[in-house]
Amino acid sequence: MMNSLFTDASFQNMLNIANRYGISVNAVSDLTNALMASNGTMAQFNISELGGGGQWMQGGMTMVGDMFNNQLKNTVDGLCNELSNLIHQGGIQYKPLPKSQNGSFSGNWWGDLGQPNSTGSQNGTSYAIFSNIGRLAIQENGNVTVFDTLDNQIGGVGQQQGGNYSVTFTSQYGTVNLSTLPIVSGVAKTAAVQPINNNMNTMSANEVQNQQVPIIEEPVQTYNTNTNGLEEDIFGKIEKLASLKDKNIISVEQFESKKADLLNRL
Repeated sequence: MMNSLFTDASFQNMLNIANRYGISVNAVSDLTNALMASNGTMAQFNISELGGGGQWMQGGMTMVGDMFNNQLKNTVDGLCNELSNLIHQGGIQYKPLPKSQNGSFSGNWWGDLGQPNSTGSQNGTSYAIFSNIGRLAIQENGNVTVFDTLDNQIGGVGQQQGGNYSVTFTSQYGTVNLSTLPIVSGVAKTAAVQPINNNMNTMSANEVQNQQVPIIEEPVQTYNTNTNGLEEDIFGKIEKLASLKDKNIISVEQFESKKADLLNRL
């Protein structure tokens, strides 16, 4: 299945990397798919051969399920760096989608959205990311939902524990809450939001602040300091700091200081 997604030259490059690192080519494929979603800049993954859940960001950010396994961290960092370089150099590419006689793409489940930047499938849920037009298509149980991603630049895909879908997406703002994205087509799989008091428009600022807004109860999952939940939260915060640094809103020194502070919480 993997070779049907990538060009023959791409498959050979990934096979060479898999052999050198002593892991399966399927594991390399899953990691490559995660990297392709961000054009090789970051990855969020859940691969058993790489210790389960983990995250990587270009520039030295590597997290794995076994936090104190430095050898595993080095392996993941080496794999991601090599695959990222190949993606940037054009050494890893998806096969172009077939076109019908009228020039439109055919044989895909996402309809007429065109060619996605990346696609994948986890636990029966398929997704296709269209960064150029700001769309995210998700297929589950034969139903396809297309979201408007707004200003989210989706750059990571991982496995979600619970929730409406078995996959989770991250952007420059952290984890993407699909329930907040407009639906272009399909049916939303989100809980109904309870209406807020209609009289709120006539309330003062203090009255609005004290107004009790109905809360939708959801199962609460607790984490200790060794869980992926805490790591994902810290990873998201560091990603936001990196974005501020790139925009020259904070200095490099401030970024490094805040990043070190966040990593010390692990």
